[in-house]
Amino acid sequence: MTYSTFISPRELMVLIGRHENLSIFDARFSLADTEAGRRSYLSGHIPGAVYAHLDEDLSGPVQPGKTGRHPLPDPAEFANRLGRWGVGNQTMVVTYDDENGGIAARLWWMLRWLGHDRTAVLDGGWRAWLAAGGPVGKDFPSPKPVHFKPRLRENMTSSANEIMAMRKPGEFTLVDSRTADRFAGENETIDPIAGHIPGAINASYTDTVNPDGTSLSTEDLRKWFHSKLKTTSPEKTIFYCGSGVTACRNVLAMEYAGLHGSTVYPGSWSEWIHLSSDIATGAE
Repeated sequence: MTYSTFISPRELMVLIGRHENLSIFDARFSLADTEAGRRSYLSGHIPGAVYAHLDEDLSGPVQPGKTGRHPLPDPAEFANRLGRWGVGNQTMVVTYDDENGGIAARLWWMLRWLGHDRTAVLDGGWRAWLAAGGPVGKDFPSPKPVHFKPRLRENMTSSANEIMAMRKPGEFTLVDSRTADRFAGENETIDPIAGHIPGAINASYTDTVNPDGTSLSTEDLRKWFHSKLKTTSPEKTIFYCGSGVTACRNVLAMEYAGLHGSTVYPGSWSEWIHLSSDIATGAE
């Protein structure tokens, strides 16, 4: 069986025992301490999992003053990395973190960006795995390299230039996935300029999860997104965040809810502030 959005800890345990072509990735990461995730991985992880570092593995080179904090890597280079990790075009990929899926969804989205839909995020992440009695390992797997052929989906991204050109009301809805305070320009501790892209609405990805870190139900997600997007179709919805990472978590929630076709502005706020002086503060 394959999964394309979420997978539960119990489902993953069954999959581990039955699926020969399975790759698991630990994507734990903290912006406040970029090595905390690796330390956590070294102290214990899902057996067989490979560690995927947000800065080193899931991002391209940062160009100061030009790009955001986590630009997408070159598609061909990332495809080669997937191959070195043992991920082929038929591999089932499961990724997890300890941030409500906020980091794991980046890898999930990048795989889909390269045309690979056989991928899912562990619902509830590391906390849910432990709560379900999942085994913990300290192994360091050495996957056998394979060939991964990318099938790039360029329609999954929106650029800053496209956003600047599509600023007519009603043409599309731009959604800021950060918390309400950062959207308003308050308590900004990560980027040098606070605020949001003018015209954007706020829909924090953290509102798509239950207190235990698992996803809201598909019905509750549909109601929540409809309350935010009103009559905007998923295909005319663009998500961004601070650096193009947690925006992917909102896309994951949309897909899980059956709302297909939204895009991500990968550069997000940390790129926008280098390219435009057009910013807004305050609530919607």
